[in-house]
Amino acid sequence: MTPILTVLICLGLSLGPRTHVQAGHLPKPTLWAEPGSVIIQGSPVTLRCQGSLQAEEYHLYRENKSASWVRRIQEPGKNGQFPIPSITWEHAGRYHCQYYSHNHSSEYSDPLELVVTGAYSKPTLSALPSPVVTSGGNVTLQCVSQVAFDGFILCKEGEDEHPQRLNSHSHARGWSWAIFSVGPVSPSRRWSYRCYAYDSNSPYVWSLPSDLLELLVPGQFYDRPSLSVQPVPTVAPGKNVTLLCQSRGQFHTFLLTKEGAGHPPLHLRSEHQAQQNQAEFRMGPVTSAHVGTYRCYSSLSSNPYLLSLPSDPLELVVSASLGQHPQDYTVENLIRMGVAGLVLVVLGILLFEAQHSQRSLQDAAGR
Repeated sequence: MTPILTVLICLGLSLGPRTHVQAGHLPKPTLWAEPGSVIIQGSPVTLRCQGSLQAEEYHLYRENKSASWVRRIQEPGKNGQFPIPSITWEHAGRYHCQYYSHNHSSEYSDPLELVVTGAYSKPTLSALPSPVVTSGGNVTLQCVSQVAFDGFILCKEGEDEHPQRLNSHSHARGWSWAIFSVGPVSPSRRWSYRCYAYDSNSPYVWSLPSDLLELLVPGQFYDRPSLSVQPVPTVAPGKNVTLLCQSRGQFHTFLLTKEGAGHPPLHLRSEHQAQQNQAEFRMGPVTSAHVGTYRCYSSLSSNPYLLSLPSDPLELVVSASLGQHPQDYTVENLIRMGVAGLVLVVLGILLFEAQHSQRSLQDAAGR
């Protein structure tokens, strides 16, 4: 190989990457949304595109449909910011951005899915069998809507960039649902979720979010509160009852759970009474829906999802027989006495007629 050829090859190898960049393949920028990519209708959001320091102009594109709202902004994207003062369904979609420097363009950014929520009523999110989950365990989350939808999305609070998306199951009566599995649950971080519903023809337009569901990890404190019922654990329908949770530990909150109920437990702030902390969970008028097994837990405000050991179980019974008033028994007794008297009268009449018939036969025989 001649020295000249060697020099040319070396120059070619060293100039190759620069020629590649000059041909219009600048490094791709990063695209993100502030405060997030899932925004409720009417709220402000800003899409930000960040490229190299040499970037002179930024462009924003939407897949399958032009981002017409970008053209309504003065001097669009020269600073890499694309603000939306009040987001609508028109803004929902999948976006890319690109920047230009010295008449050369960069690669497209990774896609950003901009979602607008609030188009439909909110679904209901529950944990099966309970939102209280042992550390290391898995749990099933069920998202249900009274309206038929094509799919549901489960978002973990603070981590909405990777939501779970599932097709829905439909019921003949028109409602729909989806089952999500999460875990293993650990006490090292919070496990809070919301779910949404959507139609397949508008995959970036979602319903209102469900109420927040937070998974709770028991056994993180050695405290075990006590649970009692006032006045008695067997109560008549329509009456009031109070479940009293008590602990000698310095806890801020008490939680009451019902076995088999997927909805969040009841929360009450603790009150200091008689050298211990307590909370009174008042229920009533009670119905058969209140029947079940209850437990209570204590927690600290600094880590509200970490719970104490559970109290011993308490069985609440609602008995219809206890709902009768004294006058009810009086009426029943009067009815019984009246029936018994009527039977005696009928028997007396029958006995009298039998005796009368016997006498008539005897008289006839004596003649």
